[in-house]
Amino acid sequence: MDIKTATALRRLRLVSAPEAVSFLLLLVCSVLKRTTDFNAVPVMGMVHGVLFILYVIFWADAWNRTKWSLKTAALYFVLSVLPAGGFVAERKLKRAAEDAVIAARARREGKVNA
Repeated sequence: MDIKTATALRRLRLVSAPEAVSFLLLLVCSVLKRTTDFNAVPVMGMVHGVLFILYVIFWADAWNRTKWSLKTAALYFVLSVLPAGGFVAERKLKRAAEDAVIAARARREGKVNA
């Protein structure tokens, strides 16, 4: 895996958890808006919107660089629209990055031909 691909995956991983948190906070703010006088939906909506747009941009970049299958790319996109999906995406991306590092070390040491 080259440095640009690793960077694309790292960016996607780093934005996935904050995007999930902002989505959950937006849901909480929506409930509070309807049950109390507290209205933070405009602010949380903007924060979540910016993070979601960043997620989609980073997702498209990662898909382009890693050459994911349509199924894998769709999975990461669907995870972005689920309330806690960003946490799952972050965990899967972290695991994939760790596997890539292990594979690169094994290739460098000559233990694997892949």
